[in-house]
Amino acid sequence: MATAHASPGSSTGSLPPLVRGPHTKRLGLVAVIATFGGLLFGYDTGVINGALQPMLDSGFVPNSTAEGFMTSAILVGAAIGAFFIGRVSDAWGRKPTINSLAILFFAAAVACVLAPSWEFLMVSRFFLGIAVGGASVTVPVFLAELAPTEQRGGLVSRNELMIVSGQCAAFVINAVIGTVLGEDGNVWRYMLSVAVLPAIALFIGMFTVPESPRWLLSHGRRDDALAVLRQIRPADRAEAEMAEVEQLAAEEQEAKRARIADLLAEPWLRKILFIGIGLAVAQQLTGINSIMYYGTQVLTESGFSGDVALIANVGSGLVAVVAMLVALRVINRFRRRALLGFGFIGTTVFHLLIGLASLLVPDGPARATVVLVFVVCFVGVMQGTIGPLVWLMLSEIFPLKLRGVGMGVTVLILWLTNFAVSLLFPIVVAATGISTTFFLFAVLNALALLFVLTRVPETNGRSLEQLEEDFSTGAIYTQRSR
Repeated sequence: MATAHASPGSSTGSLPPLVRGPHTKRLGLVAVIATFGGLLFGYDTGVINGALQPMLDSGFVPNSTAEGFMTSAILVGAAIGAFFIGRVSDAWGRKPTINSLAILFFAAAVACVLAPSWEFLMVSRFFLGIAVGGASVTVPVFLAELAPTEQRGGLVSRNELMIVSGQCAAFVINAVIGTVLGEDGNVWRYMLSVAVLPAIALFIGMFTVPESPRWLLSHGRRDDALAVLRQIRPADRAEAEMAEVEQLAAEEQEAKRARIADLLAEPWLRKILFIGIGLAVAQQLTGINSIMYYGTQVLTESGFSGDVALIANVGSGLVAVVAMLVALRVINRFRRRALLGFGFIGTTVFHLLIGLASLLVPDGPARATVVLVFVVCFVGVMQGTIGPLVWLMLSEIFPLKLRGVGMGVTVLILWLTNFAVSLLFPIVVAATGISTTFFLFAVLNALALLFVLTRVPETNGRSLEQLEEDFSTGAIYTQRSR
């Protein structure tokens, strides 16, 4: 999910201080309701982790190829949703778009539960993916446009936290349902059905949420925008902030006229696009979603029984949440390239260790335990470094006028890479085994590390305006160690 960040060049010095009051509680409630979209994103992508094995055991999914297509269909939908629904929200408004996504989350989840065949389930997950992709771009933008400048990064990052919390919740619920009802052939339907509840909560809750003041202003509704600001800011701050919102709205109107061709107009812009695409592809080639989608099966293949694998898989979800919490606290204290390099070194090492354990440790609980430890370490390193850093750097490298189209292209490619990895993972495992698959991931992560060291510039400590100037003059490539 793309995170929107406040421009470091924005000034709040001329604004009245942000004091606590009823508006603080109101803004917090709005953030909780909106981030149910992130929770659904996480749950709907994570629930398949525990539901797959019962589908395979019952014969509902006949083979590894069908498994790959059915699992990854949600990612094709997400790519389409991420690319197009941002434009829909520009036309309709953030609030009605999120409400419509809640309806789609609900309808697609019900269709998944009632699916009579794996092909029907695959199509239902495609539509569920459109909702996931739409939420991945609309919710962060909505939160960024409601948040005070001083709190924008933290407020928007709550959505990323809700995504990994949704995945963790899926792993826990899968473990509970799988343990209690494991003998029921329809156990996977019960796992999928839980996604209906947060969809209902999101739909109902959005009726109590105001529209984005920036969207209202961009559509000529200044009085309505001011009324919304008065709900979520102190009175004096609301009045003073209108000038800032008007300036940002004017800048974004210019940005909306940008086209993909504009990204290719100059050599320095093409370099930025290359870096953005490289970061997006590298993030997904870590294989993180192979664990998030197929982790239970990896542990089963490694020697755990089905019930134990479901319970053990919860460890990955819990570590992902903790790693994200740590990352949100320390991400701005270190150089971006150093953290990325550390992350890719870690993922490469743990992929090698998973492959070696699968190859050398005797089959049984000992091998499964060793693999579990290395998988959890891999998830912690990735979610604490590469995961949030790539989203952050993608939001930093593109010039303001091209940020929307640049993010659209790179996020589309990120989702398509996610699709390719998720589709091929069970097929490659079936053909070559767990150890060879993770050795291949190790090679890909080593290549990603080389890309970071040779192509990715440092972005920390520079305003967005400075980054744009340094990219256009080429200075940024002579200051990689900065």
